[in-house]
Amino acid sequence: MQNIPQVKLGIVAVSRDCFPIALSERRRAAIVAAYRKAGGQIEEIQATVESELDALRALAELNQKGCNALVLFLGNFGPEGPETQLVAKFDGPTMVVAAAEESGDSVIDGRGDAYCGMLNASYNLGLRNLKAYIPEYPVGTAPELAALIAEFEPIARIVLGLKGLKILSFGPRPYDFLACNAPIKALYDLGVEIQENSELDLFAAYNALKDDPRIPGVIADMEKELGEGNKMPGILPRLAQYELALLDWAEAHRGASKYVVFANKCWPAFQTQFGFVPCYVNSRLAAKMMPVSCEVDIYGALSEYILACATEVAPTLLDINNTVPADIYEAEIKGKHNYTLNDTFMGFHCGNTSACHLVKPEMKYQLIMKRALEPDKEPDITRGTLEGDIKPGPITFFRLQSAADTSLHSYIAQGEVLPVATRSFGGIGIFAIPEMGRFYRHVLIAKRYPHHGGVGFAHVGKVLYEAMKYIGVPDIAFNQPKGMLYPQENPF
Repeated sequence: MQNIPQVKLGIVAVSRDCFPIALSERRRAAIVAAYRKAGGQIEEIQATVESELDALRALAELNQKGCNALVLFLGNFGPEGPETQLVAKFDGPTMVVAAAEESGDSVIDGRGDAYCGMLNASYNLGLRNLKAYIPEYPVGTAPELAALIAEFEPIARIVLGLKGLKILSFGPRPYDFLACNAPIKALYDLGVEIQENSELDLFAAYNALKDDPRIPGVIADMEKELGEGNKMPGILPRLAQYELALLDWAEAHRGASKYVVFANKCWPAFQTQFGFVPCYVNSRLAAKMMPVSCEVDIYGALSEYILACATEVAPTLLDINNTVPADIYEAEIKGKHNYTLNDTFMGFHCGNTSACHLVKPEMKYQLIMKRALEPDKEPDITRGTLEGDIKPGPITFFRLQSAADTSLHSYIAQGEVLPVATRSFGGIGIFAIPEMGRFYRHVLIAKRYPHHGGVGFAHVGKVLYEAMKYIGVPDIAFNQPKGMLYPQENPF
């Protein structure tokens, strides 16, 4: 199952006709060699753009070679019109970079002036209302530009993923959990499709798979994954049937879209009708890069998918849930990790985090639901959570959200999961983000974000920031360091 894009880069050199074309072509070849030496794959487009017709030839070669992301390389000053026409006609994300001069011995016949040409390329991109990724410093030698192209690849993956994405949702949010509701208009602005369905549709699809011959195979795969954590094997047949229902629905309803994620109702009626908690299945689909957000959180599913494209690792969705008790902080964190108590919090959800991210994953029951649904009996319909402490390591908290006026907003905060036992239940970890207390007040609260945050298991703030800029998100918040005040932060 390939549910995130495979980026195929193509590099096109441009040359202004009063400069030697060989200069651009030689520098292009050096970049390709450096990128491939570093382990990357890129198509070297042989058509060099000097004119409009050259731009058409380069476009045809890009398409013929199956390239879905473009590196436009100014090996010298470059022709402003044709090069930006190529960007306009190419149906995919574009990066623009330029060559640095190579030697003091070659600044007469070997000078390319791409430093100057980049200014005019940017100006002409603006004239044509074109989007392109231009790195913080876009001029460099072949090894330097190869490193920048490697940074562009996950950005391109996010852009391509959103362009081909459909969100399938089931059911409205519970009345007491309206916080994640948001207008869907902004999804269409991003090029994302959405298909909203009834819980009855899902229930019918699930029931139709009773005794499906594929169920034993899914159960066996679950047993292998859970290992010693398979504490409630009797619930696996129902969970396997549900997993097949979701996967079948994805294939039957992806339509013209390439990629699919889900935003599903998961309580309170789910347990009494389906007879289980769906968290473990959600975790397994996330591991297949097909996130299933909890509680019909449409923008949560979108955020998880963006993280999947950024990291190529299973994401998760967690509540920014509870403070770390002071006694745990004093005993396990203070003096051992460079964080204040207010820098820490617990990220939690019932059991949707993939097994690969848990220290000791176990199949359990949802404690809070059992209190209400099965208070005086052995857990049955509340089984199905995958629980355990989240493994320590780097993380990025991220969310892309539509406000009530359909404007887009996002936040990005890098941090880590600490190697500290939570002593709690669910899929849970002790998270530390520098200046989290201020970020919590002046971004999460002040900008009215819901309690759900997407979690990527790597530091990908730079990639996410550039991707949000590329797709046109006007408000990108982050955890500002000490001495950098938020706009509404009291300086006294």
